[in-house]
Amino acid sequence: MSILDSTPGLLEALRGEMTPKFLATRNAEGKPNVVPCVSILPADDQPDTLFFGNFLLRKSIQNIEEDKRLSVLVITEDLKGWILKGDFVEFQRTGPYVDIQMNNNLLRYNAYTGIRNAGIIHLNSIVGEFSISKLQVLRDYLMARLYTQRQHTDGNAVVKLPLPVQREFARIIAVKVLAWTGVSGYPHIIPALSLQPSSDCHLVSWLGQTQLPIPPAGIRVASNILTFEAISYQVKGNWVPFSKGGNIQIQEIYAGGPPYPGGRVA
Repeated sequence: MSILDSTPGLLEALRGEMTPKFLATRNAEGKPNVVPCVSILPADDQPDTLFFGNFLLRKSIQNIEEDKRLSVLVITEDLKGWILKGDFVEFQRTGPYVDIQMNNNLLRYNAYTGIRNAGIIHLNSIVGEFSISKLQVLRDYLMARLYTQRQHTDGNAVVKLPLPVQREFARIIAVKVLAWTGVSGYPHIIPALSLQPSSDCHLVSWLGQTQLPIPPAGIRVASNILTFEAISYQVKGNWVPFSKGGNIQIQEIYAGGPPYPGGRVA
């Protein structure tokens, strides 16, 4: 039995057109990137195969051309989720995967363009599974807020969060994730729903999911937020841990969607 078939609930979550899914990649130097990629779907004709539409994924595509190792996080409306590890296989310009993506309701009527091609992922393993209660979301958010006065200001944060980005990351109701490159060379990706500004140049998160890995001190991390209004931003910087959480010392900020998808905003 395949990995996907043997995991209750996962196939249904992956098939959801509106289910939040994130794609974590790395470049040749190991620097992480993480973006929403809700077009990820399971292939019905190949075991443990996923495919996605190449739409507004400029940096992710550049990364997988340099290094095929990647990870996927999928999280349902009731905050049950899975973390998948896999390898990029190829792009297909024609065929059933392309046709399915072109008929996806999220892409069919977009104001920009259709997909360029469909990317194929071979799934290697499920490296994490989690279930987060609403009470835990609130508790983690409040714990992170308690630690906002412990932010590090040693000069490694070199850019400030614009106010629109601060407002989005301050939301308690939004999907937020954290990614970094692990010792295996594959990106790690975990939910970080408590992520919020601790100053105008730091983000703080309390990671109450103790069964999931936490970034080591000083490592380069990438974080992303996806709101219910489909607003997305990506923030990158260095991780400074404390107890069960840590601070991101912000060094780069990117828009995650139109009109300037993947463009650096700070």
